[in-house]
Amino acid sequence: MGRHTGPVCRLCRREGTKLFLKGTRCDTPKCAVDRREGMPGMHQFRRGKSSEYAIRLREKQKVKRFYGIFERQFRKYFYEANRKAGNTGDALMSLLERRLDNVVTRLGFAVSRPQARQTIRHGHILVNGRKLDIPSYLVKPGDQIAIKDREHSRKLIATNVAEGAPPVPEWLDRISSDPPEGRVSRLPSTQDVGLPVTPQLIVELLSR
Repeated sequence: MGRHTGPVCRLCRREGTKLFLKGTRCDTPKCAVDRREGMPGMHQFRRGKSSEYAIRLREKQKVKRFYGIFERQFRKYFYEANRKAGNTGDALMSLLERRLDNVVTRLGFAVSRPQARQTIRHGHILVNGRKLDIPSYLVKPGDQIAIKDREHSRKLIATNVAEGAPPVPEWLDRISSDPPEGRVSRLPSTQDVGLPVTPQLIVELLSR
C-alpha cells in the first residue's frame, strides 16, 4: 500500500484548502493553511494566472490528496465510473466516498484517512461481522461497519470518538453501541462529499 511520506501540510497549502490530513489539528490555530498565506515554494508569489489545464489539474490533485490515493488507482476509479450509466463525475465521487477508509473516517472511528487506513490494516474493523483489512474496499447499502470487540480496539476507537467526532453524513448511520457501529443506508451522492470540488473539471481533464 503506497502512502505519502513527505510533509502533508504542504499539500493543503498547495491546494489552497484544508484536506484534513492531520485530523483534528486542522481545526486548530496550528493549521498551516491558516498560518501561512500562499503556496509552498520559493516563487509562490511570481506565478501568473492559471491556465484551463492547470485549473482542471488542481481539481484532480485535490481529490487524490483528500482521499489519499495515487494516480494509477485514481484512473481505475475513473474508468469504472465512465462505464456506469449517468453522470461520470457523480459516479466517480460516489466510488471514492464508498472506500472503507473514508467511511471509517466519516463515522468518526478515526480522526483522518491515514489513521483510518492504519486502523483497517491492523485488523480493528469488521464489515458485516468479518474482519476486513482492505482500505480500498467499496461498501454497499446495508453494510455494517463495527469495531472489533477486544480491549485494544475499543480503547483506540473510544479515544478518537472522545476527541470530537464530526457529524455523520446522511448516507451513513452511527449506532451508539459498545463497541460503536455504523451502517451504510444508501449510496453517497456528490452533495455528500466533504470537499468543495467540481467533478466535471476532472472528467474533462481525464477524457482528453
